[in-house]
Amino acid sequence: MDDSGRLLGLAHALFHRSTWSATYYCYLEDLFVAPAARGKGVGRALIAAVHAEADKRAYWATMGDNATARRLYDGLATLSPFVQYRR
Repeated sequence: MDDSGRLLGLAHALFHRSTWSATYYCYLEDLFVAPAARGKGVGRALIAAVHAEADKRAYWATMGDNATARRLYDGLATLSPFVQYRR
């Protein structure tokens, strides 16, 4: 929130079990920053807060052509080699 109480952004994180880990994973399902607050560190701060809660087990996805988000994510995490399929 800013000084006037307006919401600047939100993050929705889902903790879940995995067959590959004895502990929980944390999936960053949604990250939104108000247009007027973008580029001012709000997204980075939200991801840092999720990361702290997730104890370095967070992962997330975005569209391949979302260049703005990918610039942010490329500086915060390692791109996975996985490709997602849907039916």
